[in-house]
Amino acid sequence: MRPSTWRVRRPSAHPRYRTSVRWWIAGQSVHALMFMALGSLFVLAVAIAVAWTLTEDSPQGLGRRFGDTVGLLDITLAALRACVGTDSLSPEPGSLSHALLATFASVTGALVPAVLLGIVLVKLFALRPFVWRRRASISPGRTTDFPVLEGHDPEDAVIAVRFYNHFDNLSVVDLRARAHLRYLESSPYDNTQVIYKKWLKVLDEKGERADERSWLAVERGAPFTVWIPVDAPLDALPVAHIQGKDLSAATGVKLLVRLTARTVGLGTEVADEHWFDVSAGSDDFELGRFVPLRADPDTDVWTWEGWARFDELLTEGG
Repeated sequence: MRPSTWRVRRPSAHPRYRTSVRWWIAGQSVHALMFMALGSLFVLAVAIAVAWTLTEDSPQGLGRRFGDTVGLLDITLAALRACVGTDSLSPEPGSLSHALLATFASVTGALVPAVLLGIVLVKLFALRPFVWRRRASISPGRTTDFPVLEGHDPEDAVIAVRFYNHFDNLSVVDLRARAHLRYLESSPYDNTQVIYKKWLKVLDEKGERADERSWLAVERGAPFTVWIPVDAPLDALPVAHIQGKDLSAATGVKLLVRLTARTVGLGTEVADEHWFDVSAGSDDFELGRFVPLRADPDTDVWTWEGWARFDELLTEGG
């Protein structure tokens, strides 16, 4: 059968993972989640109060009922207490609408504690072990923390991806970092856009190329750098070539750096990753060497000089 006669049934929407809500919650701050939860409950309470006022049996007109701000606020607060499970609404006798609203508020009040507990558990087990430097910096190979090996041009650019261990009370060991390039190009078969992935080489502890960089010990709060050779000089952004790959005809180019490590005591694996947009106009890359931290083993890691400028570049003056 020729490709032109194939029939492909297109889904109506992109499939969604069942854990998408969990990952969305894990990505939000505790303050944002509490604000959204309380805001949603307050909006629901206002809606119940409005419906309650509209359906109540009263000789007063709607204008006077809604003009009574104190009474409307009292109903709203009562509905809010019912929605959080600390109170209940008292429907008018014989009013089906009020009975339904009171039941809805009570059911909501019974579910809210379970939902809030679920949010707390998700946040509790959503470990974010590493904090990433906002941009990846690009500088000549001579600016790396390794001596330039023989046969390598010291002016060839290297990409530096920085991060640090965020855990204060949990030991992490056997940290490994790998880098991938993801891009879209036209298929030579039918000219459709195809996603390609290229495993990039990184510099190991000797400054030599390797598939991954590994660290046996991961000190508390310690900064780390993944060096990715470009194999070409770079005077302007965006990156047009990287490790022999010409990106001029590619779209959607992104650099992925993935970290994996193990925790001491728990024996579990933790993983983290960061995507950097290589496309023109992206703010994920900058030319220059990052500001280093001045390591001092005799002082607490959080007091080391350089933390305040972690996201900055070195200037000519230092």
